[in-house]
Amino acid sequence: MKYTIFGESHGPAIGVVLEGVPAGFEPDMERIRSELARRAPGSSPAATARKEADEPEILSGIFEGKTTGAPICAVIRNTDTRSADYGELAYKPRPSHSDYAAWVKYAGANDYRGGGHFSGRLTAPLVFAGALAKQLLEKKGVSVSGRICRLGGKDEPSPEEINKLILAAKNDLDSVGGVIECAISGLAAGLGGPDMGDDIEGEIARAVFAVPGVKGIEFGAGFAMSDMRGSQANDAFRMEGENVVTATNNAGGVNGGISNGMPVVFRAALRPTPSIGLKQLTVDLRTMTDAELTVKGRHDPCIVPRALPAIEAAAALAIVSIIEKG
Repeated sequence: MKYTIFGESHGPAIGVVLEGVPAGFEPDMERIRSELARRAPGSSPAATARKEADEPEILSGIFEGKTTGAPICAVIRNTDTRSADYGELAYKPRPSHSDYAAWVKYAGANDYRGGGHFSGRLTAPLVFAGALAKQLLEKKGVSVSGRICRLGGKDEPSPEEINKLILAAKNDLDSVGGVIECAISGLAAGLGGPDMGDDIEGEIARAVFAVPGVKGIEFGAGFAMSDMRGSQANDAFRMEGENVVTATNNAGGVNGGISNGMPVVFRAALRPTPSIGLKQLTVDLRTMTDAELTVKGRHDPCIVPRALPAIEAAAALAIVSIIEKG
């Protein structure tokens, strides 16, 4: 199953083309809308004030409630844009944002409004595709779920603490980042492979790094394993009924790029939002001189809560591909 995401943040619409979905599948559209609502803007004072319905419009691939086997094309209209807020960004790139790199890559022809194709807005069609992938996985007994395990430097924050940390950064005209942990349960042992393009960790990482703001990923105990001895890091095998399981899961359910039957667990680190209200140093691309920038517009002081369904979606799409390959 392949997918292509298209559109820009302030264009008429964003969307996704999803190929390889088997014919005859009946997607639960209400559950897909529920996933989109988790990501949607404008629902909390801790998020951007931009309000979008994020209602998916199916152009092809689903007929009378069932997939046809043809490519599924879904679009989500952009209805609440304020492009004038971004005029200065045409020549003053935001520090740590894609603005400058895209300006160089596309010779100044990139759509800078709201970040264009590099905007977190593009995670909406990703969540649509991932919500469908989740339903396909459930038929195979596989589930994908995530949680915020760190935010603003605090481990295991409660929902109330998450809200307070984000609002505190917002009041300071600043932003915070965090870490999302995701678990894939029910995956059979023996899937994936040792080669590039087949290994589970590589496939998941490639999909997750496509989510804007992701700057790091680790599986199982991850970087902490570098501080362990082998006797601590190794996951001892044992029998559980007729199944081989491990006593711990430091490897995150993957050995040699292949699933070992334990939950595949990974954590993704998300950077603080680059678009902040504080004055920052940048350059003026018209004169190629140093300059200052104060970002205007509506931005998330923290993308982590809204990125959670996007990370799950990316993982679900990667796992569907891994299962298909076997």
